[in-house]
Amino acid sequence: MNKPVLVIMAAGMGSRYGGLKQIDPVDEEGHIIMDFSMFDAKRAGFEKVIFIIKRENEADFRAAVGDRMEKYMEVSYAFQEIDNIPDGYQVPEGRVKPWGTAHAVLSCIDQIDGPFAVINADDYYGQEAFRLIYDYLASHEDDDKYRYTMVGYELGNTVTDNGHVARGVCDMNSEGELIAIHERTRIEKRDGGIAYTEDDGATWVSVPADTTVSMNMWGFTRSILDEIKAGFPAFLNEGLKKNPMKCEYFLPAVVSDLLGEDRATVAVLKSADKWYGVTYKEDKPVVMSAIKKMKDDGLYPAHLWEEA
Repeated sequence: MNKPVLVIMAAGMGSRYGGLKQIDPVDEEGHIIMDFSMFDAKRAGFEKVIFIIKRENEADFRAAVGDRMEKYMEVSYAFQEIDNIPDGYQVPEGRVKPWGTAHAVLSCIDQIDGPFAVINADDYYGQEAFRLIYDYLASHEDDDKYRYTMVGYELGNTVTDNGHVARGVCDMNSEGELIAIHERTRIEKRDGGIAYTEDDGATWVSVPADTTVSMNMWGFTRSILDEIKAGFPAFLNEGLKKNPMKCEYFLPAVVSDLLGEDRATVAVLKSADKWYGVTYKEDKPVVMSAIKKMKDDGLYPAHLWEEA
């Protein structure tokens, strides 16, 4: 079996935050959230990282991240490009929005030939998550079904005080396997609890703080790439009719379809770590304070990469 590879989705520009938030420092030494993810990933056993970026951001991204990381890990790039769609389809005139997380991962199809983990660039996942997912990927292969995995977090550990977030709410069976995932695009702290709305705030549904949610930290065999490619035309057929300017091909939707067809299992690896992310400008001081405390507590060296 090939060693697991880390894939980081960094093509988003962070519309709610403004600017290329993935290269915004979160400590006094200029490290970004990705530094901590890659540091944790390397300690867990990952030796190669593939960055999914926009081609127009390549020079900035290499200067801020890639060139530095080449000292510690094998680095590769994949480009999420809006016109990378199946033959016979056209990008709607005026559309600039990328096609979503499944499309982003599909851009790596020519670079991956074994197991891989996928994370967001702007989320802090914690050390435990990388150990869990690396160990699973290094010890499981497809058999009669695709054997995938994801790291699940407690919802209460993944919300911000500064606005709403999108989370995948998970249903699991008694074996700790994913049954279904429900995308909730607006979850926020509300009236002393946590709730989501699907009608712009007209009604709210409360969700227990200990609910398991996905933070888009997935572990796959290469088979998922072929499944994404095979399902892309069907997504476009529907999406271009219903919402041609904004429809997105989401990774959890591909997984959900495979679960529904009983062709895959997804082991949910639970992490007790707290998530941190810079979804809004107001989140940044919270993240910086948390990083400083983790350094003070010895979870990270004072100078991050000196021990790599």
